Amino acid sequence: MDYYKQKQIIAKMDKKNSVIGKIEKWEAHRKGVLHKGFTLILVYGDYYVIQHRKHPAFDGVFDLTFSSHQIFLDNRLQSPAEAADEALKREWNINKKDLSSRPKTIGFVYYRANDTKSEFIEHEIDEILKVKVSNLPLPNHDFAYGYSLVNKKELMNKKGRIYPLLAPWVKKMIAKKLI
Repeated sequence: MDYYKQKQIIAKMDKKNSVIGKIEKWEAHRKGVLHKGFTLILVYGDYYVIQHRKHPAFDGVFDLTFSSHQIFLDNRLQSPAEAADEALKREWNINKKDLSSRPKTIGFVYYRANDTKSEFIEHEIDEILKVKVSNLPLPNHDFAYGYSLVNKKELMNKKGRIYPLLAPWVKKMIAKKLI
C-alpha cells in the first residue's frame, strides 16, 4: 500500500506544544491545522545528510534529513523514538542498531508555510532530533530523489547554493541555531 495514501491520525496541537486532539494527517495539511511533527537529522562524519524530498507536500525541497509525524496507534501517540525508528527504516533503510546512539532531541521549531506547488500547508510544532551514523545511509527512492552531504558552513550560508532549496522548517532550525 502506498504510504502516502494511508489514513493516519496525528496530534493536533496548541502553540504551547500541548496535544489538544487528533486529526487525520492530510486534513491537517489541507486546512493548515497546527499539528505535531518531527525532523531527524543524520550526521555522517563532519557532514549533514540532506534528503532531496519526494513527497506530496513540499516536493523537491531539501530536508535535514527527513521529516514525519508521530501517529496514534490504538489511541496512544507514538513516542518520538518509535516514530523515528519506523521512519528511519522506511525512508533510509536504517535500523536502530545501525545508529551510534539513540536520537536526541535538540529543540523545537514552530512554523507555518504554504507549499507553492500543492494545496498543502505545513503548520507544525516540529521536534528536532539528531543522531550520528557511521555508515552512509541509502535513501528509499519512494521518499527521496536522492541526497547530498553538506558541511555546517555550507548549510548555514544564507547566500550559498543550498539555502534557497531548503525546506521552510530547516530555515527555521538555522535561524534558531539548532544546527
